[in-house]
Amino acid sequence: MRQMKIAIIGLGGVGGYFGFKLAHTFSKGNEASVTFVARKATYEAVKERGLVLLSPEHEDQVITPHFLVSSVEALAKPDLVLICVKEYDLEQVCQQLGDRVSETTILLPLMNGVDIYDRLRKVISKGIVLPTCVYVASHIKEKGVVEHKGKPGLVVFGKDPAFPQYTPDEVIGIFRKADIQYQYQEDSFPEIWAKFVFIASFGLVTARYNLPIGKVNEEEELKERAMSIMQEIVTIAGIKGIVLPDDIINRTFQKASSFPYYTPTSLQLDVHSGKSDNELELFAGAIMRYGEEVRVPTPETRRIYKEIKNLG
Repeated sequence: MRQMKIAIIGLGGVGGYFGFKLAHTFSKGNEASVTFVARKATYEAVKERGLVLLSPEHEDQVITPHFLVSSVEALAKPDLVLICVKEYDLEQVCQQLGDRVSETTILLPLMNGVDIYDRLRKVISKGIVLPTCVYVASHIKEKGVVEHKGKPGLVVFGKDPAFPQYTPDEVIGIFRKADIQYQYQEDSFPEIWAKFVFIASFGLVTARYNLPIGKVNEEEELKERAMSIMQEIVTIAGIKGIVLPDDIINRTFQKASSFPYYTPTSLQLDVHSGKSDNELELFAGAIMRYGEEVRVPTPETRRIYKEIKNLG
C-alpha cells in the first residue's frame, strides 16, 4: 500500500484541529505522511514546540508533523490537500499550489462560503475538488496553540461535479483511521448552502449593528433584516438547482437560538476591530454576484453591504 502524502495548509482553528488529528494518527508515517504549511509566527511556534491542541478528545496535547514548511511553494507534490485558510487568501493559495496539483490530487477546501468550489476551479483545473462543509468549535488561543470545545469536528463532503465517477474511498479511510467525524454525500452543496443561510445572514446583521446573535434572534427589526437576506439566498439557491428544506428559514432561526445569547460572529468581530480582511465579500459579495448571474434581485444584501462598508 502506498504512503499517502497529506498537506494541511493553514493552522488556524480548523487546520489546527484536523491537522493535529491526522498527524497524531499517522505519527509513525507508515500509511501517510503529514506536512503542515504555516506562515511566519505560527511556523516559528510549531517549529519550536510542535502543534498544541487543547481538546477533551486528546490527552496528548502536542504533535510534531513529519514535515513543516513556511510556504505552499515548498510543498512536495501531495496526494491529499486540506485547504484551511481564510477565504480571502483562497486565490493566492491556489495560485501557489500551481503545478503541485496533478490529475489525481484530492483537494478538500475546509472553508465557509457557497462560492469556494467555483473560485477554486477558476484557478486550478486539475485534480479532484470535493465540495466541503465543516463544523468545528475551535479557535487559535495563541500562535501554534488551538483550543477545541464542544462536539467533535465534522466534515461533510461530496462528489466533484467535474468528476462524478470518482468516489473518495481513500479519504474516507484516512478519516476513519484518524477518528475524524465525516458525512459523505453524493451532493454536498445543499449542506453548504444551508450553513451559508445561517452564517451569511447573521454575520451581516450582527456586523452592521455590532450586536450578538441573541439580539438578532429577538429584536423584530434585526430579525426581519436577517430573514430578508435568508430569502434572497434561498431564492438564488432554488434557481441554481440547490434543494434546501422548505422550512430552512425557520430552522435557521432555531439554530441561532441554540447559541449563547451574547455570541458574536467572526464578521462582526473583524469589522468592529477595524480588520481590513474580513468575510464581507464572502457573504454579501457572493450573494450579489450569484444574484446577478441568475437574475435575482438582492436589495437587502446590497443595502446592508453598503451600510457595513460605510461603518469604516
